[in-house]
Amino acid sequence: MDSAKNQIISVSPSLAPFHLLELADPSTKQIESYLYNGSCFVLREQSKDIGVCVLTELDSNQIEIKNLAVDPAFQRKGYARQLIQHAIQFAGKKGYHSILIGTGNSSIHQLQFYQKEGFQIKETIKNFFIENYNEPIYENGIQCCHLIMMEYQL
Repeated sequence: MDSAKNQIISVSPSLAPFHLLELADPSTKQIESYLYNGSCFVLREQSKDIGVCVLTELDSNQIEIKNLAVDPAFQRKGYARQLIQHAIQFAGKKGYHSILIGTGNSSIHQLQFYQKEGFQIKETIKNFFIENYNEPIYENGIQCCHLIMMEYQL
């Protein structure tokens, strides 16, 4: 990864790269429920959108990463880490005290990654994906049922 070749920019919801957002969230309805109430940042490399991060304010002390995705061709190259670091800096500058991020119980790699980035498991919301998504989601041979919320203290 050459950070001189890429940049993270803020974009309006109408310019958000849905093809990337849908990598992290298969529900257009869910994406629209938070995209238009948050801040969308796109990681670009040589004019190509390769990553996205959407942040929404929960209250004056807390912000949540509602969507974080990197194009599969660019994964495992440090781009998700770059987006997380951008979110941490953004939250710090805005005066938030913590950042939340949620992922599925079946998202083994994401759970590992977020913990390596300093997030701690805060709570589990049972049956979140069963109750909020029309189609079952499977990852790593496991049905995604529960939402695991993780927190990073600033």
